[in-house]
Amino acid sequence: MVSQHYYYATGRRKTAVARVRLYAERGPIVVNGKPMEESYPWKSWQDIINSPLAATDTFGQMRVVAKVSGGGVVSQAGALKHGISRALLEMDPTLSATLKRGGFLTRDSREKERKKYGLQRARKKEQFSKR
Repeated sequence: MVSQHYYYATGRRKTAVARVRLYAERGPIVVNGKPMEESYPWKSWQDIINSPLAATDTFGQMRVVAKVSGGGVVSQAGALKHGISRALLEMDPTLSATLKRGGFLTRDSREKERKKYGLQRARKKEQFSKR
């Protein structure tokens, strides 16, 4: 029987947003209706997503259903990591020390710098010619 009680959290990274539901039962990680392995085939991406579960020894004991939008693949994986961490904290506040120590609760606030007028990119200038 599928439990309807879940813990909800939102994770963000760059322009990616992950809305995460964490169920306290065994099950897969499903992202946008597909298994995580299908959405994120590279092991490094899967490791980013699984890191909060591995750090709290809850890997394989939780069912995660997430909707992710915006950003690129790595950014989405980071948003998922942040969302899963926040949902774990909502489920069990005693995990706070472990998650904080691992840096999972801190949102990575780095964003792309805007392009400035007169420049080619955010900081790249035209090549200087002395003569």
